[in-house]
Amino acid sequence: QVQLVESGGGLVQAGDSLRLSCVASGSPKRIDDMGWYRQAPGNQRELVATITSGGSTKYADSVKGRFTISRDNAKNTVYLQMNSLKPEDTAVYYCNAEGEDYVTPWYLVLWGQGTLVTVSS
Repeated sequence: QVQLVESGGGLVQAGDSLRLSCVASGSPKRIDDMGWYRQAPGNQRELVATITSGGSTKYADSVKGRFTISRDNAKNTVYLQMNSLKPEDTAVYYCNAEGEDYVTPWYLVLWGQGTLVTVSS
């Protein structure tokens, strides 16, 4: 069964950088779009960035020019490089992936457990 395992969150100061990683474990058959979402306290979950299996990317306006999403298809892993972090980037960041495995008969939409990013001013 495919699961998403995230890593890389933590406490940083404004202006610092952080890199998040998320691996789809459990030998998936195929992973299509992957992405990162975030949810700050009291707010709804929002899209941060997505990337297709072919490498096409999309970003929220609030992170354009500061965050970079990338993936390693051979490792079923997606990354989020976050530079010039701001206090308003503080949130729980969730990995998302869509695809198939060898067991489940329907299309999968997966979420990671979330990793906390805290940016102090």
